[in-house]
Amino acid sequence: MSHDPQHDGPERTGSRKWGPRPDAPPTDGRSAKGRKSRPRRTGWRRLFPTWRMLFGALLLFLLVVAGGLIAGYLLVNIPAANTAAKAQSNVYLYSDGSELARDGDVNRENVSLAQVPKTVQQAVLAAEDRDFYSESAVDPAAMVRAAWNTVTGKGKQSGSTITQQYVKNYYLGQEQTLTRKAKEFFIAIKLDREVSKHDILEGYLNSSYYGRNAYGIQAAAQAYYGKNCDQLTTAQGAYLATLLNAPSAYDVAAHPENKQRAVARWDYVLDGMVKQKWLSESQRSTMTFPAPGPARAPTGLSGQRGYLVKAVNDYLTDNKVVDEDTLRAGGYRITTTIDRKRQDALVAAVDSRLMDKLSDARTVDSYVRAGGASIDPASGKVVAMYGGIDYAKQYVNGATRRDYQVGSIFKPIVFASAVQNGSTTQDGVRITPNTVYDGTNKRMTVSNGSPTGFDPANEDDRSYGPVTVSAGMDKSINAVFAQMGIDVGPAKVKNTAVDLGIPKDTPSLGSSQGAISLGTATPSVLDMTQVYATFANHGKQRPYSLVDKVSRLGEDVQLPDRPEGIAIGRDAADTTTSVLRGVVEGGTATAAQAAGRPAAGKTGTAEKDKAAWFAGYTPDLATVVAVLGQHPQTAAQEPLYGAGGQDRVNGGGYPAEIWADYTAAALRGQPARDFDLQLASGAEQQSSEPSGTGTPSASASASSSGTPSTPPGTTATPPTEAPTLPTAEPSTPPFPTEQPPTAEPTEEFPTAEPGGDTVPQTYRMSPWGVRGAAWDE
Repeated sequence: MSHDPQHDGPERTGSRKWGPRPDAPPTDGRSAKGRKSRPRRTGWRRLFPTWRMLFGALLLFLLVVAGGLIAGYLLVNIPAANTAAKAQSNVYLYSDGSELARDGDVNRENVSLAQVPKTVQQAVLAAEDRDFYSESAVDPAAMVRAAWNTVTGKGKQSGSTITQQYVKNYYLGQEQTLTRKAKEFFIAIKLDREVSKHDILEGYLNSSYYGRNAYGIQAAAQAYYGKNCDQLTTAQGAYLATLLNAPSAYDVAAHPENKQRAVARWDYVLDGMVKQKWLSESQRSTMTFPAPGPARAPTGLSGQRGYLVKAVNDYLTDNKVVDEDTLRAGGYRITTTIDRKRQDALVAAVDSRLMDKLSDARTVDSYVRAGGASIDPASGKVVAMYGGIDYAKQYVNGATRRDYQVGSIFKPIVFASAVQNGSTTQDGVRITPNTVYDGTNKRMTVSNGSPTGFDPANEDDRSYGPVTVSAGMDKSINAVFAQMGIDVGPAKVKNTAVDLGIPKDTPSLGSSQGAISLGTATPSVLDMTQVYATFANHGKQRPYSLVDKVSRLGEDVQLPDRPEGIAIGRDAADTTTSVLRGVVEGGTATAAQAAGRPAAGKTGTAEKDKAAWFAGYTPDLATVVAVLGQHPQTAAQEPLYGAGGQDRVNGGGYPAEIWADYTAAALRGQPARDFDLQLASGAEQQSSEPSGTGTPSASASASSSGTPSTPPGTTATPPTEAPTLPTAEPSTPPFPTEQPPTAEPTEEFPTAEPGGDTVPQTYRMSPWGVRGAAWDE
């Protein structure tokens, strides 16, 4: 027996041999059953999940999603129709809290699908959902694509099918929340299973909003074409389908400046019908855009109220305070910036100085339209606005439309840009109020010693000879500012205009080159008021506002920040003001002196006297007034010769008189303040003003020597005797000899093409702009 307690077998001799335990895994990397074992993850690889973990997570996610979809489908029922037809009114208040207007009355008349022409139904499908009859109620791919496009800045898109849109319109609301979108998703799926496509399309046509307070296809047909929906043509149906994408923006009667966009969308609808084989190519080729009739104002929005409500709504939607659908649902209490006293004063001034002088016996008087806007320069608040004689009679707001040339009230922007950029004449002379230019009629402008092909006429083809910039502004001499615009550079002039408040996409602002200096662009009255308010505020600018406060259900809605910035330097703004004071004191705007306060301003008249402007300001208030010519039936722009019994209408007449009456009333009771100006170097007033004599800079005299007549950075001073002016103008480049057509096409307005601008077709283009066009003032 062994004495080793751990050994009960035969006695072992020699050293002990250690080896693997019988149940230990093999040392060759294989498992006990002969399989290759997985190496243990080490280092950074331990930070990442295995494919088994990923697969498990994906499977769990899919199970959760599937479970959520099933739960949503089971839990969300098709509700009763919403209360859109009982939409609340929005209440609009003056700045003092008194009521301005209410809206919210819903105009709807339901019709059966059989009453809607087949091609009109197809036009709606081509615009909104071409696969409606073959697709499911929801399109997840389109929803994801729309969300991605929205996030990446390619435009806000819904990605909704017609079924989803109908659910939103008829069963839910317009709020932009995830809860509403989720309900819309499940209700659409259920509705598609329980209701026919025929009934869904009928409901969609009856519940959609088309603008002009028209809900449903029948109300839209009446609002835009004055007929029942069963009488709509294919072209008219395609236009109504176009409105579904942007009801307010695509109403070309309310927004003529958007006509090209609306027509492009209309083309898209009809081309879609051709692509779906709902319309033949031959039928498509014969169709012309069906211009809608004039709009009728909703009840309660007659007079100025409708213009103000529409402008306020546009401000809220354009600044993304609230979207159009949500605003239309109602319930908002909106305090505007409109001062009731000043609003009444502006209306009274237009009536007494213009409207009371019109006569039914003169055809031209039926063309007269007016627009006005007034801004407090310090706060940027719009305190008054005149849109037209009555929103129920003239639907387009004369203060916000962007389709009339501003003429010579653009010239101060050119001069301000010259001072801001330290610009010089072609001879290197710094441009100041005292710099002398050649004011000869139809004088060829020069760039780097070469003619540009741009030689605009002065008003009444009058020549002035050498004049200072101040005198050129007083007399509104086109020849002076045409050359100055080229000296500064059209691109710099445009940049200054945008900085001062003119939208960068304003028609003709970008492409008119040299002609930009003479006001071929078409910003609105409100846009130009922002510009002149910036001059009044010494170059500081606070973006204008029409709204002080918005609330709904007792909760305030956040308004956009409007931080004050520097649009141009104080010396540029104040030097411009010093020049514009001369226009009021002894230039074309002496009628503005009737305001009884220190004032600065500029008159302007568009080509062919189709519009007359006055833009003026005191230290406390900036106001722009325009008198516009428009045919009451065709909406074509018309000259105003003979309006009000006067031979012609210019900015120094009715507009300046209206401005003076309004400004006196609006500031009554406030002490008169003088301007506190800090002028640029060299801008001090000269002791004597050349009148038809002086030494024009080389840019004005078109000297071929290239030798500066005055050292750079100094101002040309008048000599004791008149100089010898050049006897011949530089040769001009070849130019077409035929005159362009002068007839105005019906419904045509100078609007911007996508990616560029166009100039009204009565002009002939050169590399620098228009040639031979006669702008007045």
